Amino acid sequence: MQDVIKGKAYVLGDNIDTDQIIPAHFLMYNPAIPEERKQFGRFALCGVPDAQAGLPQGNIPFVDQTDPSNTSSRFSIVIGGKNFGCGSSREHAPLALAEAGVQAVVAPFYARIFFRNSVNGGYLIPLEFAEGVTHTVQTGDEVEIRLKENVLIECRTGTRRALNPLGEIAPIVEAGGVFEYAKRSGML
Repeated sequence: MQDVIKGKAYVLGDNIDTDQIIPAHFLMYNPAIPEERKQFGRFALCGVPDAQAGLPQGNIPFVDQTDPSNTSSRFSIVIGGKNFGCGSSREHAPLALAEAGVQAVVAPFYARIFFRNSVNGGYLIPLEFAEGVTHTVQTGDEVEIRLKENVLIECRTGTRRALNPLGEIAPIVEAGGVFEYAKRSGML
C-alpha cells in the first residue's frame, strides 16, 4: 500500500447505492476474464443521476463514454456522501471503481457490505472523515491523501482534513485484501 494517494476527486452526494455504482445489466461481464473485467471500469458510476454526479456542477461523466475502448476514469479519488455503497451486497461495486482507476473512496460512513467488500477484495481503500469534505472539494479538484498522517489535503487551498485511522483493517488493506492477508499471516 502506498502512503500517499494524489489525484483528481469525483464528488458525489448521499446514498449512492451499488446499482448506481455498477448497474445490474452490466453484471453480464465475467470479472475472471481480463478483457471483460475492464468493462466494469468503463461503466462505473454510470447509474448516478446527473443531479448527484459531480456536485455542485452536475453532468460530469466519471468515465468518458465517447470512446468505447476507454475503461478508465481521470478521477482516482471518489468523495462520497453519507451511506456510500448502500443497496445490494454487490461485490462488483468496489471492483468497478477499482477497474476505473479509483484508489480510494472518502465518505463520512459506508454501507457495511460495501466497506467490507472494498477491504476484503483489496479493491480500494475506504476512508472515513468527520468533516464536510463534500462541501468544499469540487469534482476535478486535486486532493492528496496521506495515509500515515490520516489526512486529506485539498491541493487548491491547502486545507487539511482529518481522516479516521484505518484501525484493524490496516493490515488487510496493506496486504491487498483478505486472502493475501491470510496467506501472509500463515492462515492459509
